[in-house]
Amino acid sequence: MKYTTLPNTDIKVSKICLGTMTWGNQNTQDEGFAQMDMALDKGVNFFDCAELYPVPATAETYAETERIIGNWFSKTGHRDKVILATKIAGTGDYTAHIRTTGFSKEALQEAVDNSLKRLQTDYIDLYQLHWPERETNTFGVRDYKHNSNDPWKDNFNEILHSLNDFVKSGKIRHVGISNEGAWGTMRYLEESKNSNLPRPVTIQNAYSLLCRTFEGDLAEIAHRENIGLLAYSPMAFGVLSGKYLKGTASDNARLKLFPRFARYSSEQSTKATKRYLKIAETYNMSLAQMSLAFVNQRSFLTSNIIGATTLEQLEENINSIHIDLDAEILEAINAVHSEIPNPAP
Repeated sequence: MKYTTLPNTDIKVSKICLGTMTWGNQNTQDEGFAQMDMALDKGVNFFDCAELYPVPATAETYAETERIIGNWFSKTGHRDKVILATKIAGTGDYTAHIRTTGFSKEALQEAVDNSLKRLQTDYIDLYQLHWPERETNTFGVRDYKHNSNDPWKDNFNEILHSLNDFVKSGKIRHVGISNEGAWGTMRYLEESKNSNLPRPVTIQNAYSLLCRTFEGDLAEIAHRENIGLLAYSPMAFGVLSGKYLKGTASDNARLKLFPRFARYSSEQSTKATKRYLKIAETYNMSLAQMSLAFVNQRSFLTSNIIGATTLEQLEENINSIHIDLDAEILEAINAVHSEIPNPAP
């Protein structure tokens, strides 16, 4: 395994992070346990979850993923071997079954305390805001369209003050943001600097061969402000395994179970995926490992969040850390990107 540190900390994390959002829906508790066992055995010490998980989010399965992780900690005693990240859900119809109070002090208090109970731990290493409260272009929306009637009021300072209380109490060690844009990221950094409040150390956004929008303003921010990317969906919901192109996807495959998750299934995405598959086959590697290796090598990456529904998939994904794409392969990849840029923003 290769390791890096969470920016501006001394916390060492694996460059492969274990994603968990299928546990409690597509995966059973026993399967989640087996994935954590394998990941830890292969040097993965960084696990990411959220109160929202599993996805799709429902009232019936709310927070089941955190419970599974907590039960594994209780069974194995491995809490001290894991850097643990989780998130508070943002507002929206998608999360109305959780709460409707956004990132208020009371909401954060409730979310943090309940996550600690479910995870059976007294601290969270990295606590993240799952997505912005304001109306902005997240989750596959390419362009920002301003809504002058958005009821949101600027509360960056207030949120950081609330999080600071949890840092001081020892309930969380560091904070991060997720699904943020350049403006929101800089506002958090500005408020943390001006008011001596917790500084976000990471930003968890979608990043893959089909979605390289992070390489715009956010990549410069990541480098110049030293805030690290935690890349999610590096396999584009499994599309970048090639299994849907080849017709080898199992009945339990994500897009077969939940076809509404079509972010990476557009005509242009499929066209690009075919091109990337050809490159991988030309250089005698699987598309999955080429896709993950590409993300692993990004200079702004802190950790690559991989997910799997089987141990075979998990092993292949983790082993991508041992693959280095040379200049010739990267040139071929970038040629496709220049012709079909970001088909799944």
